[in-house]
Amino acid sequence: MSTDLFRVSCFGPENRLSLRRPPSWRTSGNRSCQRTHTLVKGLIAGAAGTSALNAAAYLDMAIRARSASSTPQQAVDKLADLAQVDLGDGQRTDNRKEALGALLGYGTGAGAAVCYGLLTSGMRPSWRVGVPVLTGLALIGSDGPLTALGVTDPRQWSASAWISDVIPHLAYGITAYVAYELLRS
Repeated sequence: MSTDLFRVSCFGPENRLSLRRPPSWRTSGNRSCQRTHTLVKGLIAGAAGTSALNAAAYLDMAIRARSASSTPQQAVDKLADLAQVDLGDGQRTDNRKEALGALLGYGTGAGAAVCYGLLTSGMRPSWRVGVPVLTGLALIGSDGPLTALGVTDPRQWSASAWISDVIPHLAYGITAYVAYELLRS
């Protein structure tokens, strides 16, 4: 299957977005067009990586019969307090925290892959470089804000807690790398 269907290009008389590939799409000097390509590839790769992360986390929950992490909801609670936003009462509050916590995860996944695209623009890192960079960006993007908000402290995590965090993020890194490289070619 060709990835041309997913390639967004900036071309035409008004420089509008189009799904057609111009003959000189790689050699056009249009930096805003290149940034658009990077953004789109990053968003798609981030979505693929986030799906893999979620699947790995749910598989771990099923195998070890552990409950889902409550840290995303705790982060939403802290952010809502800081922003002085009322999330409602009772079950409505819990539902909003769960939904917003999940959306924070999707945003983190998209942001990590977009950052990767910007960092590697004009390069083609091997998987030995790309996978650890994407894994690290996702770990920093998720654990950094949680630590800054005081929701968690990775220095106090057990080995099993680290494994529960690193393995899904590694699944993210592998999947996002493969997706980004497929879109790049």
